[in-house]
Amino acid sequence: MNTQTAILIAHPTTPVSAVRSLRVRVGVEEPGILVFQYSLDADMSGVRVPPSGGGGRADALWKHTCFEAFVAPPDAPGYHEFNFSPSLDWAVYRFSAYREGMPAEIAAAPEISVHRGDQGLELRSAVRLEHADLCDAPYLRIALAAVIEHNNGSLSYWALRHPPGKPDFHHPNGFALKVACT
Repeated sequence: MNTQTAILIAHPTTPVSAVRSLRVRVGVEEPGILVFQYSLDADMSGVRVPPSGGGGRADALWKHTCFEAFVAPPDAPGYHEFNFSPSLDWAVYRFSAYREGMPAEIAAAPEISVHRGDQGLELRSAVRLEHADLCDAPYLRIALAAVIEHNNGSLSYWALRHPPGKPDFHHPNGFALKVACT
């Protein structure tokens, strides 16, 4: 699998005390399957992680620790948002333009696995890109993000790039990673 590694940075207005680093590897495992591997290096005694569950579609995952990817074809205003929770829950949204979207229907749920330890957490998700505007593109533009919930209930917002002002994972400047589809 041809992969790229990105390092996410915390938004300057949010706490980061327990987190040492957050890396993401992204690649196309086989045609039509995009894989994300998030590696959180942290003192996990200071991080709240949702308990493992049965895994299923759920909204508002961003209110707790979760990992996100925004995927767009080149030169198009639309994009998909994928949310992955350590609880194994997930969400997929399709946007026709900046923040104009709705839940997306998908043929297969993302395959999510999680490994937890005292010094971190790894979440891997494989997503089938059955949507024509993603499958047919020569490459994809990707924005990577995460929300980390701290034990005091505060949230820190992590992204490949942050726009000025408040955290905004949907901002067009966040789509900074290009991944070839083949």
